[in-house]
Amino acid sequence: MNEQLTIIYEEFNRYIYHLCLKLTRNTTEAEDLMQEVWVKVVRYENNLQNVDHVKAWLTTITMNTFRDRYRKNVRRSKYMMNQPEQLDVPILDLVPNNEISTEEQIEKTEITKLVQAKMAKLDMIYQKTLWYFYVEQYSLAEISSLMKVSVGTVKSRLFRAKARLKEILVADEQLEAVVPA
Repeated sequence: MNEQLTIIYEEFNRYIYHLCLKLTRNTTEAEDLMQEVWVKVVRYENNLQNVDHVKAWLTTITMNTFRDRYRKNVRRSKYMMNQPEQLDVPILDLVPNNEISTEEQIEKTEITKLVQAKMAKLDMIYQKTLWYFYVEQYSLAEISSLMKVSVGTVKSRLFRAKARLKEILVADEQLEAVVPA
């Protein structure tokens, strides 16, 4: 390891460990994650010359490594189950079925229609904001430029729109059982 990496390690080792600990909430996993992070730092040490903010660079590597580990574990746990060596059930029964049942599809369609009908009662500015964010899945910055307002205004409109929509849904007696108060 070269001198620059040694200096970076000594300066940011505790920071990276605490970040890993905060992400994993487990000392053993935090140590494993930290080790992966430092392996990546050594692997990409050539990029260090182009880095203006080392702490931000290390934080990005840590966050990306954590996300990769999390996705890998989710994928693995989705298709693998802790089972005894001999199974009493066919192996195909262990593979999750990701298809939505007909009843669930009908319920989802009905709820969508109800929410859209209630959304129509909102002011147009709130309708547009909700539509852009949840249906079109635009980022806050994209909505900001589309609506020619600041990101803070978009956040406020989203907050108010959701609160108002919830009020409208809760006020409907037919939906009392479905909408959490």
